[in-house]
Amino acid sequence: MTKIDRRALLAAPFALSGLTACDRFAWAQPKPPVVPPLKSIAPFPVGTCVQSSQTTDPAWVALAAREVSQLTPEWEMKMEYILADGLPGNGGSGLRFDAPDRIAAFAQAQGMRLHGHTLIWYAQGAEAFAGLEGPRFVEAFDAYIAAVAGRYRGKVVSWDVVNEPVTDEGSSLRDCHWSQALGQDGYILRAFQQARAADPDAVLFLNDYNLENNPTKGATFLKLVERLMKAGAPIGGIGSQSHLDIEIPAGQAAAFIRDAASLGLPIHISELDASLRNGSRLDLRSHATRIEQQSARVGELAEAFTALPAAQRFAFTVWGLRDTDSWLRQGERDDGKDQPLPFNAAGQPNPMAAVLARAFA
Repeated sequence: MTKIDRRALLAAPFALSGLTACDRFAWAQPKPPVVPPLKSIAPFPVGTCVQSSQTTDPAWVALAAREVSQLTPEWEMKMEYILADGLPGNGGSGLRFDAPDRIAAFAQAQGMRLHGHTLIWYAQGAEAFAGLEGPRFVEAFDAYIAAVAGRYRGKVVSWDVVNEPVTDEGSSLRDCHWSQALGQDGYILRAFQQARAADPDAVLFLNDYNLENNPTKGATFLKLVERLMKAGAPIGGIGSQSHLDIEIPAGQAAAFIRDAASLGLPIHISELDASLRNGSRLDLRSHATRIEQQSARVGELAEAFTALPAAQRFAFTVWGLRDTDSWLRQGERDDGKDQPLPFNAAGQPNPMAAVLARAFA
């Protein structure tokens, strides 16, 4: 890690005051802040998500190599991809590992850690497992986890074992094909047990979203973690996706991080982005106001994470590096204006990168 003087860093021109437009030309765009590589100043791993196609994009590869030390497959390690040809033994022709294998090889070649994402998710698997009941369902459930987690044993440092188990409203757990077969807590407990058997060394995470945005959901999630721990689940960490609503009250994100930390487990900020949009057809906030809100909420989250004990700072992952990589900028979502990520389409730092750098330093 390059040694950087803290006082010089804090005084450097990535301060937000340096983001004003050129004085001589009113039409000029704000100058990008000057930001040191995030991985060079963070005292913990900094990550991003990745698709296999990006590993052959020279611009993305150069930016990722400079900024991050950990990768999470965005989609191609999920059940929807791996079981695209159906579940073996239930009419399928086999598991598909070509893309996740390429990502794993890329991470190894780059000297980056790999975080597995995800084994069991309520949103996927219903069609592949359709018609299986009782012992056949359990056997297929166990076999899938054994095959996927076992294939990447020694190649991943961690897994999101179960993804998004709490409802959007936040007061209860989801009713899904997994819970209907194995129970709402039961399928989660079994998934952790099977993941531990397949990969004894990986750190096993429970991962969910809106935990900072919705205090009710955050509390339900942490109560679930406590129950799982008491039941003997080999849960090794808490994953908070942190798709931040920039209009949540000040202090709310930090409060969740403090509450989560009280359980003593490592914490992974696993999918950070922060849209400037609020979903309203008529949004009267100025661009400057939105950037100010984004900077405040992202800065609060990053500072709360950085303040954790070192053993609890597992990694800080942004869900994409460039704005145009974001799921928020795909298809009809893209108005060409949103800046949910640390870097713009050209790989230049956005204000978010400056905020993260100040917090990490």
